[in-house]
Parts: sequence; structure tokens; C-alpha cells
Amino acid sequence: MFESAVCEWCDKWRDEVGPVYSKTDEGKQVPLRVISVHEPRPVVYRAINGIVFTPTFVLWDKGREIGRISGYPGESFFWGLLGELIERLDSGRKEDRAREANPPVSGTPVGR
Repeated sequence: MFESAVCEWCDKWRDEVGPVYSKTDEGKQVPLRVISVHEPRPVVYRAINGIVFTPTFVLWDKGREIGRISGYPGESFFWGLLGELIERLDSGRKEDRAREANPPVSGTPVGR
């Protein structure tokens, strides 16, 4: 979560979702890290560009952005949008496992 100390929508998220986030299945699957837009960004997140609104929730996995929610559309919309991002994350992880199980073949075909 990219936030600002002067962001009323960040405050609204913290009031409505913040107290329960870490207790939910979603919060356990994708723990929240809060990053102030007013401070230097941690090295691992410096590749994230285009933060225009606060709050912005970026789902980041293994050095790549899965997706983001810009702004806070209210509690019910937030959970739905977060669910879509988690589905995208799960789908990408399944594809990664399939690639690892079936690595590309390099070499010369037998019989040629």
C-alpha cells in the first residue's frame, strides 16, 4: 500500500479495512506492506512506477507487478478487486510451476 500522511482515503481504508485485513484469508495470502510516498522507497520496490494516487495497492510477486488498485473505492469494492488480483497471482504461479515441470528442450532431435 502506497500511502500519504495527508490522504483522507488512506485514513478511510485504515478505518474500514485496516483492523481486519491481516486476519482475513486475503491478508494472510498477500500480507500488506505500507510504503510512504514521502520517504525513500525500499530497494525491492523501486521498480514500481506510476504511483499517482494514494492509496495505491500494488500486488508484487517475485520482482513483478501482478496488478494494482488505484485509490480506495470503498470496502466492498476493495475486497472484490483484491480477489481479482489474487486470482491473477494464483494463475501466474500455476503457470510458473507448469514451466518448471516442463522446461523447454534444447538439443538435436534423435534420428537426424
